[in-house]
Amino acid sequence: MHEQVARIQQWKAQHRWTMTQKWEHLFFLHWMVPRDVVRPLVPEPLEVDTFGGKAWIGIILFKMHHFKLRYIPMPYPFSFSEINLRTYVRANGYPAIFFVTLDAADPWVVHVAKRWYRLPYYQADIHFKHEGDTFQFHSRRRKREPVERFRGEFTTVSSGFPPSQGTVEHWLTERYTFFSQPSGHRHIYRGDIYHEPWTLQTARGRIDVNTMLQSYDIALPQTPDSVHYAKGVEAIIGSLGTFT
Repeated sequence: MHEQVARIQQWKAQHRWTMTQKWEHLFFLHWMVPRDVVRPLVPEPLEVDTFGGKAWIGIILFKMHHFKLRYIPMPYPFSFSEINLRTYVRANGYPAIFFVTLDAADPWVVHVAKRWYRLPYYQADIHFKHEGDTFQFHSRRRKREPVERFRGEFTTVSSGFPPSQGTVEHWLTERYTFFSQPSGHRHIYRGDIYHEPWTLQTARGRIDVNTMLQSYDIALPQTPDSVHYAKGVEAIIGSLGTFT
């Protein structure tokens, strides 16, 4: 399975890396929303980025393997599923991702990411299953009610293609800087990511449950405006810094 992952070809592209990861079987689910819907999710001075006059909210589903910190010789021996909730911003004119929340099934990884990398992680019970080209994903955050849940089934419907510059697929996926501001933190944190460009496949599916944004009083339509799949990439994560 791991041979599907696009391996990094230029390690020198990222000198100050702190960890490596392999992301596999990613589904990119995206919804167009008015800019005013996203603005409360994004702290100033980050700008809400738009495409076609709309802001976008993304839910990204995937499996993570080979989580490895730079100065530890062996990678973390367990794989786990993850679901990321994000939107898109600009900082000093550059496009970036803003992570709203991240849910993962591994408690140790959640602890490390929250304490050391200042990411808004939550532990969740996540079940991931695939047979052929069909994938099922079910997530339930471990917290008191009301609980954030997601359940859906997806399948690929095209061969792989590199997203062309100027398309919405390229605009949504080819971003290599991220920001976050966990609850209770005054600072906005910034990090850089490097991986080979995405090879995407068009996908479709069914979402049965999606309450990932209920804490923000946002209800997304049942059908996303865009659904894409990627077999995976190997990623380098750079050192963390503060933006403000």
